[in-house]
Amino acid sequence: MTFRLPDLPYEAHALEPVISSATLKLHHGAHHRGYVDKLNRLIKGTELERCTLDEIVRRSSGAIFNNAAQAWNHAFFWNSLRPAREAADHQSSLAARFSAELKSVAAGVFGSGWVWLVEDSGTLGVAATANADNPLRRGLRPLLVIDVWEHAYYLDHQNRRDEYVAGVVDRLLNWEFAESNVSGKAVHAA
Repeated sequence: MTFRLPDLPYEAHALEPVISSATLKLHHGAHHRGYVDKLNRLIKGTELERCTLDEIVRRSSGAIFNNAAQAWNHAFFWNSLRPAREAADHQSSLAARFSAELKSVAAGVFGSGWVWLVEDSGTLGVAATANADNPLRRGLRPLLVIDVWEHAYYLDHQNRRDEYVAGVVDRLLNWEFAESNVSGKAVHAA
């Protein structure tokens, strides 16, 4: 199977002013594309070439895992966001319960990583992963994610990660996507 870079579910300017079109184009068009392209090269001619991206994330290690997980994480991240106007129109009990904790956990991530809203055997919670790590490897169901790698925010916010995270949590998170993941209705297309 050859993986392709998924299209963004919105226009490049749709997340402004929190995430500029310049950042989004670089993040999606260079970083995410790079993970997908390298993954395709790494799995060519291996037994993983016939696997889904979820399977590769669960079964692989080393460079293959890093690129597969980053491709998966980024595709999930794009779906975890929505234009600020649309996000403001949707009130969510999940937002009320987890916004402050998402911000707090993101502030505590040292270096590069991800902050996830997850489900573990029916219990919802917030988890951080470093580098390319992914909740699928821990048997958790991801509901939404915030990318806290510097390339996600540095052009717009420089070293002010807290400012970026607050903007994402308060204005861009797609709580409907998270709710559909809780109920098992969402389909992850990567």
